[in-house]
Amino acid sequence: MLNAVAAALLASSIIIPPGAPNETPPPDHITIDIVTINGSGCPAGTAAVAVSEDNKAFTVTYSDYLAQVGVGAKPTDLRKNCQLNLRVNVPQGFTYGIAQADYRGFAHLERGAYAIEKANYYFQGMSQTESISHRYNGPVSDDWQATDTTEVAAIVYSPCGEQRNFNINTELRVYAGTSNTATTTSFITMDSTDGNLETTYHFAWKTCP
Repeated sequence: MLNAVAAALLASSIIIPPGAPNETPPPDHITIDIVTINGSGCPAGTAAVAVSEDNKAFTVTYSDYLAQVGVGAKPTDLRKNCQLNLRVNVPQGFTYGIAQADYRGFAHLERGAYAIEKANYYFQGMSQTESISHRYNGPVSDDWQATDTTEVAAIVYSPCGEQRNFNINTELRVYAGTSNTATTTSFITMDSTDGNLETTYHFAWKTCP
């Protein structure tokens, strides 16, 4: 189990009127622990979680999340996934939901090939959110970014006074399409130039009665 450390790249830019959800994060710093981690895209020791100093966001960092087809790829490499079960330690009197999720990576796709990034998240014992997919078409060899945003009225909050773990499911798929897999390789990663992808989830805070 990996303990959270204080760091982040992004903070929420959503402006909400006083008294509404997402108005003010708790004054005490929260922590997040990875309870379980499973999936071909996040082998043991390759994912970590960090909380921003202002408690407005947290970041999941991956270092071995890549799907590929073509030269050098195994049949199972075309799909990679990661399932994270997180324990968010929230100060008393507060609850939270997720208002926005930002995903980043790199894609090298030959002409005719394409890739799909898909994600959803939910609280333990509650209904899953609908998966949101983003498609990238070749030819391309560049960084990619996807943002999933939830309308304020549709944000699902963890029940007040209960400890419910937070689950994040992500998936990468790459398809050869009409590209020639005998001579080319197409791939997509959740990975930045320094070898780590930082995927940021923006908190929406609400005080409990």
